[in-house]
Amino acid sequence: MTNRREFIKISLYGAGALAAGAGGYRFFKQFSSAPDRGIIPPDLRRTPTYCEVCFWKCAGWVYKTPEGKIWKITGNDEDQHCNGRFCPRGTGGVGMYYDTDRLKTPLIRVEERGRQVFREVSWDEALDYIASKMKTIATRYGPESMALFTHGSGSSNFTNLMNAYGTPNIAEPSYAQCRGPRDEAFFATFGEEVYSPEITDIRDTRCLVLIGSHIGENMHNGQIQEMSDAIDKGASIITVDPRFSTAASKSQFWLPIKPSTDIALLLAWMNEIIYKEYYDKKYVEKYCSGFEQLKNHVKDFTPEWAYGITTIAPDLIRKTAKEMANAAPAVLIHPGRHVTWYGDDTQRIRAIAILNALHGSWGRRGGFYRPAKASVAGAKIPPYKEPSKSWQDLFPGKFPVAGSVPTNILIDASIPENNPGYPVKGWIINGTNLLSTIPDINTTTKAIQNLDLIVAIDTMPMEYTGWADVVLPECTYLERYDIIRSSPHRKPQIALRMPAAEPMYNTKPGYWIARELAKKLGLEAYFPYEKQEDLLDWQLRQLGTSLEEMKNIGVKTFEREYDDLYFGPDEQVEFGTDSGKIELYSPYLEQYGFDPMPKYVPHEEPAEGFYRLIYGRAPMHTFGRTSNNPNLTELMDENKVWINPKVAREWGLKNDQEIWLKNQDGHVSDFPIKVRITERIRWDSVYMVHGFGHTQKQLTRCYGKGANDTRLITKVLVDPIMGGTGMRSNFVTFLTEKEEQEAAL
Repeated sequence: MTNRREFIKISLYGAGALAAGAGGYRFFKQFSSAPDRGIIPPDLRRTPTYCEVCFWKCAGWVYKTPEGKIWKITGNDEDQHCNGRFCPRGTGGVGMYYDTDRLKTPLIRVEERGRQVFREVSWDEALDYIASKMKTIATRYGPESMALFTHGSGSSNFTNLMNAYGTPNIAEPSYAQCRGPRDEAFFATFGEEVYSPEITDIRDTRCLVLIGSHIGENMHNGQIQEMSDAIDKGASIITVDPRFSTAASKSQFWLPIKPSTDIALLLAWMNEIIYKEYYDKKYVEKYCSGFEQLKNHVKDFTPEWAYGITTIAPDLIRKTAKEMANAAPAVLIHPGRHVTWYGDDTQRIRAIAILNALHGSWGRRGGFYRPAKASVAGAKIPPYKEPSKSWQDLFPGKFPVAGSVPTNILIDASIPENNPGYPVKGWIINGTNLLSTIPDINTTTKAIQNLDLIVAIDTMPMEYTGWADVVLPECTYLERYDIIRSSPHRKPQIALRMPAAEPMYNTKPGYWIARELAKKLGLEAYFPYEKQEDLLDWQLRQLGTSLEEMKNIGVKTFEREYDDLYFGPDEQVEFGTDSGKIELYSPYLEQYGFDPMPKYVPHEEPAEGFYRLIYGRAPMHTFGRTSNNPNLTELMDENKVWINPKVAREWGLKNDQEIWLKNQDGHVSDFPIKVRITERIRWDSVYMVHGFGHTQKQLTRCYGKGANDTRLITKVLVDPIMGGTGMRSNFVTFLTEKEEQEAAL
């Protein structure tokens, strides 16, 4: 067995994506295990923060020298998200502050959109320009014609502003491009989502099933630590993945499934669990509805049936079904995070939710726990004006169960010939690189050309900032206050972020930007506190603490009101579904015309000489937002394309050879990518880490390094249930000569 330190080290190196020298290894050693408090000099001052490098938002301490230089970031021992340990990304956050490529002052475009010709302006001029354009759009089209794309802690500032302005069109790419199918599938089944961090009781599970979930590479800090604990206690791991991931290397069972066939495997597991009577009969009888319909539905979906689809041997399907049953109810089929794959994603995650229900793992130790959350009071502001139009009015009837605004809806509504219910004419984009995040770049750039206003608010000059009319430089999370972090977890807990240093250059905090723009729009009443720290102090006092106390402790934990982390032995539970039961058969989906139970539908196969494009994450990077970070590029400065040896032989490819990738629609990668030949990928697929191949020359460390998978994702299979963009429906072939590549453009 491996301990936590060894596991995290293996996680970092096991993916094979790390190409650092001795210097990189020394840097890695700083954060591969629990911080050594003894190496921190006694004269350092510390301020509390929570990390903004990824969504996990681990709480920590920023250490500064007597001269005010930020020296190091470590985890807060009291934090449930990290347990005192920061991952590589979190520790490397110092690099965000010191990155000399940062945006430094407000900019206004002086030439046509798409050409990066700007002039430096004052904050006042920039905000006046934006306010004038927003007023014109509101007068001419209505405030609903403005849209906000946002991500991160600071999004609440701009969400408040846009709600006050009067638009419902506020979208986070994390919904339609990442977790949305998961949220809606679990809601349809249990009447509840799985939240963030996920309410997965990994530390106490006896069997963890990962279906395309790359824990160990996608650095979900707390989950990695809990998975390590579970391994130490003898838990078995089942990994379903066309790639031998880091998690697969820790697994008793690796199922190298044919991509796009996951639903078939899940149905076969249901068949085996139900007809071998492995399911939790008492739990199902007490808490579930629709069992008989489900039993009849899966009767023909045997392991033999699934074998012909998935390429997973019937015996292995049966062994893994038995492995789960032996561990139940402490078995966890993980819901995943990025789950927008094939366009039938809500139904695939429905199958995962149903499997968990059959094992009785929802609300049970080792499965899913009941979360608790501290309630943070909102500022006293006037009520928002009710918009005259909703986002559903853009394309009536589309995505009827979507719980949030799909980003692609807003992009499509910005193209006049799509004839939406009303036009979207202005975008404010905060902290999300749409040209890397949203698939089908051509559609996004076409939408951009039809807008009257684009505002980019970011810390870095990303690709999308080059298309903006106005660029506003936000200071990094190390230079600002932000909202109180209050996330669902085992105990209610809050964390404070405060400035560790004054904003560098002519940058400003998001709260200040939103408030100043609100003043120019006549909406100052929605920001009643001049300074965010005054708002925070008032909010904290409602919770029985204060800003002064939180500056000293960083994290405050409260006791649960009830001892109800798991279901009691005889507890009667009312679920949030219409029936009050766990719905194996979903009348909720049926009423909207969707299948009430998951079905397998075959997907397109690649043409001869093409291979399915699979993408993923690396532990030292968060999407594309860290690929220019001076601390983290030392660990990984480019991606490679994983190719099976059989395929490499057919093409005559060698390790580290530079090639270009061309997809089924003729789109070619902007830059070459190096080959990595490995048995760890199926012959019908290739794999690359997302977030590289930047075309923005102002990103001096990552420009032209590797290939951008988003550039090759031009075929998008949209989930009809909630609008998620299935992005694994694309296939690539290889161009080995630059002349070929240029001819193909």
